[in-house]
Formats: sequence, structure tokens, C-alpha cells
Amino acid sequence: MRLTTKGRFAVTAMIDLALRQSGGPVTLAAISQRQQISLSYLEQLFGKLRRHELVESTRGPGGGYTLGRKAHEITVADIIVSVDEPLDATQCGGKENCGGEGGRCMTHELWSALNQRMVEFLDSVTLQRLVDEQLAKGIEIEDKPSPKRAISAMPVVKPIRVNAPNSVFALGNAFAK
Repeated sequence: MRLTTKGRFAVTAMIDLALRQSGGPVTLAAISQRQQISLSYLEQLFGKLRRHELVESTRGPGGGYTLGRKAHEITVADIIVSVDEPLDATQCGGKENCGGEGGRCMTHELWSALNQRMVEFLDSVTLQRLVDEQLAKGIEIEDKPSPKRAISAMPVVKPIRVNAPNSVFALGNAFAK
């Protein structure tokens, strides 16, 4: 059984969001840049997280995402299940047809028990615990960067170079040469 990037990225993004939401909604572009996760992939994941009410979105300038519930109420299992990550070590996907002729394989109970333990473990780890671990490691949370302005506060003055005559007399002199 392997946890795919879908589950890993979803948990990572949720930790990033939980660490920074006190400054207001967090943009997916900011999470994408900090965590090196494709923005389009994050959009897909956060669509699923929003449908499962783990995050809330705010539109418009200053918009982004915040947690849908308190961090101590969200478990890693909630996050992984919400992004459709399979938590199954059995070969049959729980259908019990892994042993040929529709029966179970000899190790089906072993892998089913592992599935149960994985779910129990991931359900015991809260998002708040992961956030606290990051803070204990000394992660630096930068202040919210000021939005970049498209218009400069100070106008840029460039001298205008004109090769045309600036008066009637200069025009006459230009033809006299």
C-alpha cells in the first residue's frame, strides 16, 4: 500500500493553510509557491476539500481559503478520504475476490487488519497536531506579503526626445540647410 501524491499534497497544503490562515484567507498560488505543488493540482484538491467542508473559500480581492472547521477537529484520515485517496492494502480493494474463483486470498485478513490499523492511526492524528509539530520545529511564518501594485506610487519621468523642429523659425532653418 502506498500513499500517492494526492494524499501527501492534500495533507501538506492543509498544514500550510492552517499555519497561515490567522492572517486571513490564504491563496492557492501562495501555497503552490511555498510547497512546490502545481496550482492546477491544488485547485482540484481544494475543490474536493471544499465539498467535504474541510475548507471554505472567499472570493474576490483578498480572497483565498480558510479551514472549514477548527484544526483540532480535522484528522489526517478526513483529509485523505476527502481527496478520494484509497486506504486499502488488499489486492481486491475490499471486494473479497482476490483468491480466484471469487474467494479471498490467503492473506486477505492480514491486509484487511492493516487497513483498519491505518485508518485508526490516521484518524488519531489531527491537523492541529501536525501544525504544532511544525511550530515546534521552528518553521518561520512570514507576514502576509503586500499585494503587488500594477501602478507605481511615483510616476516614472522619462525625457522626451523629439527630432522635429519646435518653432516656426526652427522649421524654416531646417529647410534652409
